[in-house]
Amino acid sequence: MNRDKFIFCLEGVFDADKEEQTEVLRHLEKMVFDQKLTSIYKACDSIEGLEESLTALLYDDTNFSAYEIIYLVMPGEANSICLNDYLYSLEEIAELFEGKLKGKIIHFANTKIVDLEEEEAQYFLDITGARAISGYGATSSKKSFGLDKVFFELCQKEDEVTDVVEALFEKHYALCQLLDFRLYY
Repeated sequence: MNRDKFIFCLEGVFDADKEEQTEVLRHLEKMVFDQKLTSIYKACDSIEGLEESLTALLYDDTNFSAYEIIYLVMPGEANSICLNDYLYSLEEIAELFEGKLKGKIIHFANTKIVDLEEEEAQYFLDITGARAISGYGATSSKKSFGLDKVFFELCQKEDEVTDVVEALFEKHYALCQLLDFRLYY
């Protein structure tokens, strides 16, 4: 029997202390009402904020194991994220969360391209314990929220990430192609 798989969303913003109703937060709230997908949203503006948020989830939330998807909405480049105009490589992030993301799917919105060499992806997965990294190989004026939502819904129904991706492509092939959906596992 499937249990609900929650979403933990971290959005990179200019100032995390400024409370703001972002587009990302509005989409997450809509998913709660429309699809009953449970999520926690945190804004972060630094690597310390990212680390603090994930550490709080890991050590302070008794439902940590239910948060299967870590949804990162932040700019960056192929193998890095950008917070407050500073690039952090996925290798640095992997070392920061060594062994702490066991079984999680790390999903990037299309605010950054995910273009990893096989060795880079495997290093991240091995070091963090994450089950998969997913995201998009293309940025577009069209935000990935719609496809992200379907991906999250499918993660509720399927246990194998390859089955999730297969179903995603079956349902939204053109959009998957346009945004160049990618999965590393």
